Amino acid sequence: MFNRWRLFAVCASLLVVAEAEAGGVPPQEGPPQVEISNGEIRARVYLPAAHTGFYQGTRFDWSGVVSSLEYKGHNYYGQWYSRSDPGVHDFEFQGSEIVASTPCSIIGPVEEFHTNHSALGFDEAKVGGTFIKIGVGVLRKDGEKYDAFHPYELVDGGKWTVSTHPDSVEFTQQLADPATGYAYVYRKTVRLISGKPEMVLEHHFGNTGRQPVRGTVYNHNFLVLDRQTTGPDFSITLPYAITSPQPSTKDLYEIRGNRLVFLRELVNRDVVFTPLAGFGDSENDNEVRIENSRVGAGMVMRSNRPLSAMFLWSIRSLLSVEPFIKMEIAPGSEFDWNVSYEYYTLPAKGKPR
Repeated sequence: MFNRWRLFAVCASLLVVAEAEAGGVPPQEGPPQVEISNGEIRARVYLPAAHTGFYQGTRFDWSGVVSSLEYKGHNYYGQWYSRSDPGVHDFEFQGSEIVASTPCSIIGPVEEFHTNHSALGFDEAKVGGTFIKIGVGVLRKDGEKYDAFHPYELVDGGKWTVSTHPDSVEFTQQLADPATGYAYVYRKTVRLISGKPEMVLEHHFGNTGRQPVRGTVYNHNFLVLDRQTTGPDFSITLPYAITSPQPSTKDLYEIRGNRLVFLRELVNRDVVFTPLAGFGDSENDNEVRIENSRVGAGMVMRSNRPLSAMFLWSIRSLLSVEPFIKMEIAPGSEFDWNVSYEYYTLPAKGKPR
């Protein structure tokens, strides 16, 4: 049977490769993307492309941007901001709108790489020199202090290749910066597990340069579940007893053992940001369960690497639990990690169990 999404994905893949090699793509309708399904869940995934891709920022990994994921009538991801404005730093509340900067105009479960709270090679580079943002490319340093919300000049995005299948998309970025000695092959696969309502992000990082790669990677997890407002209908459950500094916004949420609950709906300029400490050094602590009792849907995400940090960031339009893991990769060495997302339903509020 003719599958238009499969054909579109192949064409888009070829465009990405051609762009990386030739520096341009022909005009097309909307940003390149592909739809994948395993019969249980259906997801749309944007493809990386300079100038034409959905995401043009220099903060987050360009690969594996999931624009929507549907399971049993529920959609877990979507746009959390009203519009994007390159003049905005981070994001702003403007009247009833939430306006995001270019580096933050992204959706779904997306990842960012840090080194020393900045980026790979940033501290060593001189102003005017180059540094690396993994999953983005070689960037130009234009100031002494690193700012993740600043749109840096993209000097070299490397070579992206994309391989698509009915239930998965594999992204590979090959990058080398002779000026800094950093080089790598980074592969990320978005895979829907056969017969299960589960998505797995598989990662492989090969250090092909002469410099060690050290730092952390975290997933921002922009959860926009059925566009529900963050509030008491949501709960977050972790495998460990949560510890956190006394919040300045203590009227917004409360920690109860291994659960975090919201005391009221977030409105207007409300922001929740807090570390979720208390975990150990076992990968079993790298698990997060989020449920919404009103719509009767939930998800649990797990990783096969131990946590180095965990944070919660939320505004009225989204809920983000952000697990961090450490990376330390010597030249010639490799590093792998997975993150799985299992989606499920439960009785909605007001309905008998």
